[in-house]
Amino acid sequence: MSAVTAATSSPANAAGKSAPARLSAAFVSRLVIIVPYLWLLFFFLVPFIIVFKISLSQTAIAMPPYTPVLDFRGGIPGFISGLGALNFDNYTWLTQDALYFNAYVTSVVVAAISTVLTLLVGYPIAYGMARAPATIRPTLLMLVILPFWTSFLIRVYAWIGILKPEGLLNQLLLASGIISQPLIILNTYTAIFIGIVYSYLPFMVLPLYSSLEKMDHTLIEAAKDLGCPPTSAFWKITFPLSLPGVIAGCLLVFIPAVGEFVIPDLLGGSQTLMIGRTLWNEFFANRDWPVSSAVAVILLLLLIVPIMIFQRAQARAQEQDQ
Repeated sequence: MSAVTAATSSPANAAGKSAPARLSAAFVSRLVIIVPYLWLLFFFLVPFIIVFKISLSQTAIAMPPYTPVLDFRGGIPGFISGLGALNFDNYTWLTQDALYFNAYVTSVVVAAISTVLTLLVGYPIAYGMARAPATIRPTLLMLVILPFWTSFLIRVYAWIGILKPEGLLNQLLLASGIISQPLIILNTYTAIFIGIVYSYLPFMVLPLYSSLEKMDHTLIEAAKDLGCPPTSAFWKITFPLSLPGVIAGCLLVFIPAVGEFVIPDLLGGSQTLMIGRTLWNEFFANRDWPVSSAVAVILLLLLIVPIMIFQRAQARAQEQDQ
């Protein structure tokens, strides 16, 4: 009898012991997913809601310099009455003043050109790193990451000493006889392109290197055996396989370049019209927090909406391939 009882109870005991393990595994898997969402909630969604709330308020001579809206300090009745004070005059103002439209367009154009230049510079570097011997790849990777060990502001300031009329670049060109008078590069859009390409080059090289390193190089050898020229093999095999790295690198460069402030301010001069400088002027010079918040909200939507559309298109393309 005892043997039968032990035999019948052992599966129950085993099931009882495995249930907590299953619950623990399910909790850990859910926790891994929840933590990034909590991070986005507290450091992205909540600040965005605060900025959006300020964009619906009006400028006031106070501290902070706007009239609070949707405030819970008055309880539910105060919150409901605050709904009537909401208005989108600040967003209407952005459509009426050509300054903001021109700043948006200029920022997008400068960021797009800088992204293309960064891709043209970064792709050969990443390709050379991926085709280099495995023993020196860590060293090459460290050299790409090395600029991050120095302050971003110091690196941008260094380009002032290089690009100014009496700087190192002009002195070198004058000494070599290539030019007869100093070039005016500082305080131009050319200096901005140079600064953005230099500063964000690692963000382009690293995703490209990751894609190119994983590529099966025997495909190139097979194409050459079948008589495919090296150029055609690159465009038909290498570049298509590296497209995920190209897209990731372009997004990592384009998104921060659109809202860049330090590089246009230091290298582009006071005449540079980009949305980062416009935001700074509205916040600190004009102290118009509602309008500047509206500018920031539009800028964020301008960046997020195309990315979401692109991600959905990619997901649909993957579903069709499967």
